[in-house]
Amino acid sequence: MKSTDLTIRIILLLCAMLLTACTVGPDYVKPTAVANMPTAYKQLEDWKVAQPRDGMLTERWWEIYRDPVLDSLVEQVAISNLNVASAEARFRQARALVRAARAGYFPTLSAGVSATRFRQSGNLGTETGAGSPVSDFLLPLDLTWELDLWGRVRRSVESSQAAAQASAADLAAVTLSIQAELAVNYFQLRVLDAQQQLLDTTTDVYRKSLELTNYRYTAGVVAKTDALQAETQLRSTEAQALDLGVQRAQLEHAIALLIGKPPEAFSLPATTLATAIPPIPAGLPSELLERRPDIASAERQVAAANARIGIARAAYFPTIQLSAAAGYESSRLSSWLDWPSRFWSVGPTMSAPLFDGGLRKAQSEQALAAYDETVAAYRGVVLTGFQEVEDNLAALRILEEVSKIQDQAVHAAQQVVTITNTQYQAGAITYLNVLVAQAIALTNERVSLGLIGRRLTASVLLVKALGGGWQPEEPI
Repeated sequence: MKSTDLTIRIILLLCAMLLTACTVGPDYVKPTAVANMPTAYKQLEDWKVAQPRDGMLTERWWEIYRDPVLDSLVEQVAISNLNVASAEARFRQARALVRAARAGYFPTLSAGVSATRFRQSGNLGTETGAGSPVSDFLLPLDLTWELDLWGRVRRSVESSQAAAQASAADLAAVTLSIQAELAVNYFQLRVLDAQQQLLDTTTDVYRKSLELTNYRYTAGVVAKTDALQAETQLRSTEAQALDLGVQRAQLEHAIALLIGKPPEAFSLPATTLATAIPPIPAGLPSELLERRPDIASAERQVAAANARIGIARAAYFPTIQLSAAAGYESSRLSSWLDWPSRFWSVGPTMSAPLFDGGLRKAQSEQALAAYDETVAAYRGVVLTGFQEVEDNLAALRILEEVSKIQDQAVHAAQQVVTITNTQYQAGAITYLNVLVAQAIALTNERVSLGLIGRRLTASVLLVKALGGGWQPEEPI
C-alpha cells in the first residue's frame, strides 16, 4: 500500500472520529434557586398594588414618576456615567473572548519565509558536504488542527458564552443600580426643596410675629421676654433653612457625578415637589428570577463554571492534532521557486500525559468546587432579591399608613396654632404657648415631607429590587 493512500485513510478515520466525538463533563442543568419557591410575596397580603394597563415595568421605568427633569437626568446615565462605561467595556471584552474560543473550531494556517546559511560539523560522519557551508531557502505553509474529540473547545465556547451573558447582565445591573441611585438622590433633593420652601414661608410668618410682638412690647402690652422668644424662634428657623443648603449641595454634586459631569458644571434649580407615589406591579416571585439582572448574571456564572468542569475532564484524554505543511525549499536562491523544490507533509499526532503529579485531578476538583461556589452564590443572590422586594413592599405599605396618620397630625397642629394665636392676642395665654404650638406644627410638617421622600425612595428601591424593566438579551 502506498504511503499516500495510508495517509488518506488515516485522515478519513480521524474525520470519522471527529463526527462521532463526544463532549465530556456534565451537561448544564439550571440549579434550583430556593427549596420552596413562594407563590406570592408576604407583604402583599391584605394590600394590593394597583396594576397599570400592561401589568409590567417597562425598560424606561423612571417614566412612571412623570417628572421630565428626572427623565432627562436618568437618560444621561447610560451615556455619561463612568461606571457604566467601565461595565460596558468589560462586556465587550467578554464578547471578544467568545469569538476567541470559537476560533478553536478551525485550523490554524500560517506562512513564513526564511533564508539560512550554515556549516555542519565535519565530525558528524562521511555525508557529502559535511564541513562545507550550505544555504537553505525555505517558503513553508503550515496548517495545524486540533480535533475536538472530547469537547474541550465546545466546553470552552460554552463557558465563554455564559460568561459573556453574565457580563451583559452585570452591565444591566450596574446601569439599573446607578439609575436607581440617581432617582433616590433626585427625590431627596426635591424633598429638601419642599422643606426649604416650608421654612422660608414659616420664616416670613415668624418675622411678622416678631414685628407684632416688638410693637406690643413697645406699647407696654407684653413683656420683653415675649419679644426675645419671638426673635429666638425666628433666628432658629433661619438657621435650619440655611443648614438645608449643605445637604442640597451634596445631593446636587452626587447627581452630577452619576451623569458624568463635574459638580461646577451642573446645577438643578429648585422647584416644587409634585411627584406622586406611582403604582408598581410586583408580579410573581418566580418572575423575579428572570427580571433581575444580578440573578441572571449569577445563574450564567453557574453555567460557565459547569462548562469548565468539562474542560478540566477533557485533559484526561489524549490530544489528537492534524498537521500539514507544504512549500518550497532549496539550497540555491536561483532554484528556490522551481517546481522540483516543492515539498509537502501531512499526518496526525497524538499525545497524552502519562504522569503529571496529580495536576489534572487537582484541576478537576478545583472546577467542581468553583461550580459549588457559584451555585451557592446564585442562591444567595436569589434570597437577597426576595428580601429586597419584601423590605420595600413593607416600607411602602407601612409608610402609606404612617403618612395618613401624620397628615391628621399636621392638620391638628395647624388648628392648635390658629387657636393659640387667637388666645394670645386676647391675652388669655403667654407667648410661650404660641411658640410651642408653632414649633410642633413646623416639626409635623417637616416629618410629613420626610415621609413623602421615604415613600418615593422605597418605590424606587422596589423597582430596582424587581429588576426594573430589564429583559434578558438574545444568546451571544
